[in-house]
Amino acid sequence: MRHDALIVGGSFAGLSAAMQLARARRKVCVVDAGAPRNRFAAASHGFFGQDGMPPLQMIADAREKLLAYPSVTFVEGTAVAATADGAEGFTVSLNDGQQLSTRKLLLAFGVQDGLPDIPGLGERWGQSVLHCPYCHGYEFGDRSLGVLFHSAHPPDHALLIAEWGPTTLFLNGSEALDAEARARLQSRGVTVEPARIASLEGQGADLAAVRLVDGRRVPIEALFVAPHTRPTSPLAEQLGCAFDDGPTGPVLRVDAMKTTTVPGVYAAGDVAMAFSNATLASADGLFAGVSMHRALVFGA
Repeated sequence: MRHDALIVGGSFAGLSAAMQLARARRKVCVVDAGAPRNRFAAASHGFFGQDGMPPLQMIADAREKLLAYPSVTFVEGTAVAATADGAEGFTVSLNDGQQLSTRKLLLAFGVQDGLPDIPGLGERWGQSVLHCPYCHGYEFGDRSLGVLFHSAHPPDHALLIAEWGPTTLFLNGSEALDAEARARLQSRGVTVEPARIASLEGQGADLAAVRLVDGRRVPIEALFVAPHTRPTSPLAEQLGCAFDDGPTGPVLRVDAMKTTTVPGVYAAGDVAMAFSNATLASADGLFAGVSMHRALVFGA
């Protein structure tokens, strides 16, 4: 069967796009590998009407509602290859050998987070080692917070985190701060710690302190980290889609209609946005779904 639209990625962006196409009564197939980016978080915050809900439960509920539409097919698996099929469409190959044909293709597979190689950091990701203060900062309000310096971000990021509690900026051996930056941080009460980090300490997923290489122990309860990111799938590169340099990694180039540089291929969500959270990813997917439907109707 040839689908009108095939969506690679069944999380917030992909499911939001699929819902628009399903309601337009188009044949939609969603392929999902079952590993959404926010699976490490116990709750998703700030999402309209869903504040505090577990993200995996939100995805499961959205999938159930989507599958109520008879034109929708959901396939559990990993898309490993995609090629233009010569008939103004695309063929997507899955890891089990299955091949799917579609007129339009949406890349919504998201990104992988590359975390610093610090003992005790990875196992706390999404629990007490965090990325977005708007998503998780409130739960750590007025506690001792840390920010791991990232060369791609100005140190002003620590000034933002200080809105939620007393903050220490860990330079982890970097000497990138100038006098002006240090003065701004000092004016807001942000402590600057230059020493390298040896490890993170605490019970289970909780964070209690940062242990420095000189043996000192700095008590904190949450550490904000900007991870390096990369696409979770090679499909965009295989198809020849262009990327731009984002603040933490490559971002798929899309126009105002969410079309990549390859006609008929769209992208939405974290893989196509320099800054994202669940709400923004869902909105991005919704717009991509509408854009794909309009292209199916009017041609593009």
